[in-house]
Amino acid sequence: MARVELDNLTKVFESSGGPLVAVEELDLEIEDGEFVVVVGPSGCGKSTTLRMLAGLESVTDGEIRLSDEVINDKAPKNRDIAMVFQDYALYPHKTVRENIAYGLRLTTDLSDQEIRKRVEEATDMMGIGDLLDKKPGALSGGQQQRVATGRAIVREPELFLFDEPLSNLDAKLRKHMRTELARLHTELGITTIYVTHDQEEAMTLADRIVILNDGRLQQVGSPKDVYYRPANLFVADFIGSPSMNFFDVALETDGEGGRLVHDGFTYDISARFVEELREESDATDLVLGIRPEDLGIAEAAEEGKTIPGTVEVVEVVGSDNFIYLDVGGEELRLRTSSEREPNIGSTVDVTFDETTIHLFDERSEEALLHGVGRSAEVTGAETEAESGTAVGQ
Repeated sequence: MARVELDNLTKVFESSGGPLVAVEELDLEIEDGEFVVVVGPSGCGKSTTLRMLAGLESVTDGEIRLSDEVINDKAPKNRDIAMVFQDYALYPHKTVRENIAYGLRLTTDLSDQEIRKRVEEATDMMGIGDLLDKKPGALSGGQQQRVATGRAIVREPELFLFDEPLSNLDAKLRKHMRTELARLHTELGITTIYVTHDQEEAMTLADRIVILNDGRLQQVGSPKDVYYRPANLFVADFIGSPSMNFFDVALETDGEGGRLVHDGFTYDISARFVEELREESDATDLVLGIRPEDLGIAEAAEEGKTIPGTVEVVEVVGSDNFIYLDVGGEELRLRTSSEREPNIGSTVDVTFDETTIHLFDERSEEALLHGVGRSAEVTGAETEAESGTAVGQ
């Protein structure tokens, strides 16, 4: 197993339009045996980071350390790293047995007997022992993914790298393979860095999630940390489906508390809420964030505690309904039980509790408060977000 450290890691590509910064001053520490998932939109630098770790892309600046050894200039075959690619990168003219054994024959002095033993152990672990004499063209996507993973396992590396390995599979098979990968990590305990654009994969597989945007680190934390305590507006918007609702609001205060004022509604907040907010910032121009599942439909309107909205769309998703409302010309999304299905065009009153509110500074986009009473909680996200948040720094 291995401890991975990225220190000020930077990658700049030269293009006809000038230098293109793909990864910018990335600092990250990954502990022995951790399963870390890197997420972000297309072009955020996640795959480039993985390729620099593997030695497939040169480093412009900064250091990569594997078990305290700087490996920037090490050849890929000497890094003791195994990588599984999105397209599996199997040799079409070789059998499964030959594909899995190829790396061992190329980079080690192991005997044929030892190579056969390792191949059989890896294929048994992946449940593909009956496919050893078949070629990739005769395999399904899921079987090819297992072969690619088996080829990585057989090397017994210090570090596994996965670059969107499930993206070519259908939804049902992706879920099954996620379970297989989680089981594999439990069995082997090898440090793993996994890149994906799929939030569900990240939330279900990761010990910690690394969120990138435009090549810059936004936040590092456990799945619960980044969901319940997003470091900034980008993370809050990116993590969650449907995504968080946002409204520009102005803070007004009085001796008994205050209110968040929007063009389409006013929401009353307690004195404790104002006090905790003031401990973080004196800003009055804020962004209110509320997750769709933290909203409900009230039996009746209540001034200062409900938001009126017109129902535009109702999506039935299994046991849930996704309800889309128009609130003062802006969209508000709710996730409710399928038992609540208001009529299209009707007006409903939406309610929520101030403990579920997220507030962000409109100017810096950084998080200020995650519900009254939550700001005092100590979580992994709180400390790591301080160093990991790039927006506004």
